[in-house]
Amino acid sequence: MNTTNILICGVGGQGIVLAGDIIGMAARLSGLEAKASEIHGMSQRGGSVVSEVRYGSQVNSPLIPLPGADFVLAFELLEGLRGIDRLRPGGLAIVNRQIIIPSSVTYGTAQYPENVEADIISSASGAIIIDALDMANKVGNPRAVNSVMMGVLAEKSTLPINCWEEAIKKLVKPKFIDINLAAFNCGREICK
Repeated sequence: MNTTNILICGVGGQGIVLAGDIIGMAARLSGLEAKASEIHGMSQRGGSVVSEVRYGSQVNSPLIPLPGADFVLAFELLEGLRGIDRLRPGGLAIVNRQIIIPSSVTYGTAQYPENVEADIISSASGAIIIDALDMANKVGNPRAVNSVMMGVLAEKSTLPINCWEEAIKKLVKPKFIDINLAAFNCGREICK
């Protein structure tokens, strides 16, 4: 099996690192090797967070090599646009439509770009852009955006669904497992 490369990007507090851990655990539960790397930036202040996850029969490095990621899983719209440059030709971008205004925009030192969604679509044909925050709210917890996004990814990847569910059960706090599984299944339904 070839190595699968997933770039996860978003803003601090969106569960990017947890999503990377769950993807890696799901891969290991399916019998594959998995490695991950994270860059936290100013995550405590709502800054960019990037996680790279690679899995396959043999993975030599946690860093995604060129030509790039098979999947970009973006939890915030602008972070999705920033991550598109790391997508390999023919790769799939799965992007949450949510906008989180960066502090540089709040302080007036920068502007949030216009037409971000259109730029993503023109850069990554076949991109899946969803309102994961709305879906997470519908299952009862806005913090379950990451599980909605992983549900979409699960339907597009080759890892068995039961491995994803087991990884969620192992890594999510017990009181949040049911909501995260519901959010995960909500994301899966988008692709059916």
